[in-house]
Amino acid sequence: MLKMSHDGKLKDLKDRIREKERLLISYSGGVDSSLLAKLAHDVLGEGAVAVILDSEIYPRSELEEAVALAESLGLELRVERFSILDDQAFSQNPSTRCYICKKRSSAILKRVAQKEGMSCIADGVNADDLDDYRPGIAACSEEGIWHPFVDSGITKKDIRTLAQDMGLPVWDKPSSACLASRIPYNERITREGLRMVEEGEEYLKSLGFGQLRVRSQGKTARIELEEQELERALACRQEIVMRLKCIGFEYVTLDLEGYRSGSLNEVL
Repeated sequence: MLKMSHDGKLKDLKDRIREKERLLISYSGGVDSSLLAKLAHDVLGEGAVAVILDSEIYPRSELEEAVALAESLGLELRVERFSILDDQAFSQNPSTRCYICKKRSSAILKRVAQKEGMSCIADGVNADDLDDYRPGIAACSEEGIWHPFVDSGITKKDIRTLAQDMGLPVWDKPSSACLASRIPYNERITREGLRMVEEGEEYLKSLGFGQLRVRSQGKTARIELEEQELERALACRQEIVMRLKCIGFEYVTLDLEGYRSGSLNEVL
């Protein structure tokens, strides 16, 4: 079976979206959901509505950027605020944390869809996402959330290429995940712990580091950076240590393996 070109995949995706007539998109401001929301808007116009699910695990800077991007693209946007930490099953942080969160998120999306008179909800899951431990995807699938990129065989590389071709400013935005993903399974998730992670990452971004994570393990910050940036981090290690200790960490470490997506899943 021949693989489709980018143009072929894009046409297939647009055709699938067009068939829906009205579509609710789970939107975060990342390249995946931004591309999907833009395409849905182009194809369906007012029949496409993007929804941000805003809780304690969504970084404030990400929220601001997502809202600004939606406005610049002319998207119909809704912001639904809720507390995920009020769910004790989630805040206890089991390995099924993402499953629990996506079940809750899907229920909220369904409520919004009903209010908007829509029967189809889509997200930005792509073909590559199926390779990692992703219980959240399983939860969404169980709830009937549509993964159009998967159906069209669109990978992360495809998404970045298509987003760049369309002039989306987030085409090269580093991949992100919720703040809870920085905390090891079975270590309770608290507002204070999330604050420390968020402030630590925002500080490192202000120094010009790109793809990064501050993994919080107890009172220890384990910093993951791209391998080519490790040397620069060591050169300014005193400043980094001082700032992260002021944020609340007692120990600050630099992971010599560098950035790895989902590194806390390695223990599973």
